[in-house]
Amino acid sequence: MPQKEHEINKMYYTMGEVTAMFDVNASLIRYYEKEFDVLQPKKNKKGNRLFTPEDVENLKIIFNLIRDKGYTLPGAKEYLKSNMASTKDSQKVINSLENLKKFLLEVRDQL
Repeated sequence: MPQKEHEINKMYYTMGEVTAMFDVNASLIRYYEKEFDVLQPKKNKKGNRLFTPEDVENLKIIFNLIRDKGYTLPGAKEYLKSNMASTKDSQKVINSLENLKKFLLEVRDQL
């Protein structure tokens, strides 16, 4: 019986890993860091940003609001201030649906 594959969760993600996840330039991530208070990556002695999994989830929420739902930056900031808890719950549902879609596509490709 094959073992289940476990997703490896890291404590910190580098800027390069985060930009690869979202397929954006580092300048956009730095800009969102200045604009949104929920993004607070740690910095090491060299000044490199280290993003926690929570920071990555917050970035997913921000990208969902701006890219998918069409919010402006001020609109997304206001929405996050007033609806952060419900937005995090919605993002969890979106993540699970994306994982389900990925699994179903893998099953289809194996048929």
